[in-house]
Amino acid sequence: MEEKKQIEFPAVPRRRVLLQWCPLLFMFVIFANARAFDYRDALTKSLLYFESQRSGRLPHNQRVTWRDHSGLIDGLEQGVDLVGGYYDAGDHVKFGLPMAFTITMLSWSVIEYGKQIAAAGEYEHALEAIKWGTDYFIKAHTNPHVLWGEVGDGDTDHYCWQRPEDMTTSRQAYKIDEKNPGSDLAGETAAAMAAASIVFRKSNPHYSHLLLHHAQQLFEFGDKYRGSYDSSIGAVKTYYSSVSGYKDELLWAAVWLYQATDNKDYLKYVIDKAHCFGGISWAITEFSWDVKYAGVQIIASKLLMESRHTVTEHAHILGQYRSKAEHYLCACLNKTTVENVDRTPGGLLYIRQWNNMQYVSTAAFLLTVYSDYLQRYSDQKLNCPGGEVGPREILDFAISQVDYILGSNPMGMSYLVGYGPKYPRRVHHRGASIVSYRESKGFIGCTQGYDNWYGRDEANPNVLVGALVGGPDCQDNFRDRRSNFMQTEACTYNTAPLVGLFAKYHQLQSGVQNLSNTPSPLIASY
Repeated sequence: MEEKKQIEFPAVPRRRVLLQWCPLLFMFVIFANARAFDYRDALTKSLLYFESQRSGRLPHNQRVTWRDHSGLIDGLEQGVDLVGGYYDAGDHVKFGLPMAFTITMLSWSVIEYGKQIAAAGEYEHALEAIKWGTDYFIKAHTNPHVLWGEVGDGDTDHYCWQRPEDMTTSRQAYKIDEKNPGSDLAGETAAAMAAASIVFRKSNPHYSHLLLHHAQQLFEFGDKYRGSYDSSIGAVKTYYSSVSGYKDELLWAAVWLYQATDNKDYLKYVIDKAHCFGGISWAITEFSWDVKYAGVQIIASKLLMESRHTVTEHAHILGQYRSKAEHYLCACLNKTTVENVDRTPGGLLYIRQWNNMQYVSTAAFLLTVYSDYLQRYSDQKLNCPGGEVGPREILDFAISQVDYILGSNPMGMSYLVGYGPKYPRRVHHRGASIVSYRESKGFIGCTQGYDNWYGRDEANPNVLVGALVGGPDCQDNFRDRRSNFMQTEACTYNTAPLVGLFAKYHQLQSGVQNLSNTPSPLIASY
């Protein structure tokens, strides 16, 4: 994708007069041939997706009507109530680590852009999406040093193609404890509950306090009994193995707990462990459910920019965190000299073949919030080896990534399901690909779904609205086939960062509209 350039008109006096007196005409000339995106509609759809992924007994206000109750005996064999939570993707296993990261990112979206989400009329739905996850984490944290981290078994689950309402696969539950530690799982769940406690602080202070209590216990547990959770829960290794280890999650939990409590002990942890835990020694070019370093570094940078009295004594270490954060951002912007993130010919950030869009949505989120931090706290620019980058240029690039997702790409396809006229119709998702349980309650067996539904050429009978699929390959090509799970499967942590971005961009869009009182949204052109 070519770099966007400012359109310059020749110095014709009459046109200059028109442009001086008719700014609306100027905007019309620029936007006339470009493509507009309705970020508010995208925001609404993104929050609907989390209702599609709900496990447990669905509430009366459930808006995704092709889903019904499921997983109602989860935890029964172990004598614990583990009903609820989210299925992470197109299968029916409840994986604790990616689920917790999903809730952390949803909470961060609300913390940064809650006013914009509220202005778009989606604030309550955002809080419901968060609470559906945190309610489950409260259940799963049955003891200060016990956390249930998985329900279901990936191997048996993938053998079957069934609706969640028909599940016949194993609902074995797995936990971490003192003898079987999982610092990464405990740390990410602590981060999620700490971040959510900030979200609910005003609207539900009792619930906020409860979440913070669990977050503090989980952090203490994860820090005291150290180890990677995939060594304790062997069933997760094939699916969500913790490649980065647990040190990034402990830093991540500590920085969120500091923001939630203002307790200097958590800040001291982030400072003292900065080097030995990799916070200032790892230069990372991805941010994901597994690798949290870039997120830690971005928040540490914000703490430095705030210049609060409590952090000034740690300015040197926080400055090193900021240096690593800026390495990540510069790599995304292709402004480093050694390790830029690859891009497709169409301009999409490209990390790896499988479910690449997860890295795009998280990168767009970090770029956007850092752009905001630069403007809010320091009025500075990002200093990259390839040159200075201003907040607006950072934001423009983030918007270009989201606009690619929504349809500004060589395929002319929206990778957010249900948005726009062209989007994936054969998403790799059991529930969406089989006739709704609400329409046909006849039992569909384990392999019956493969026989009658999986291989069909027809579009899915249920639209998985708001799901961000894995996306195109390194050449911008996309094959809309149910069997093409690398590209057509969606995950909760893909969509979660977009919630805040859609709200933020809708606000920018509304700013233009308010100037003109006409529908002239911010435009992305391919």
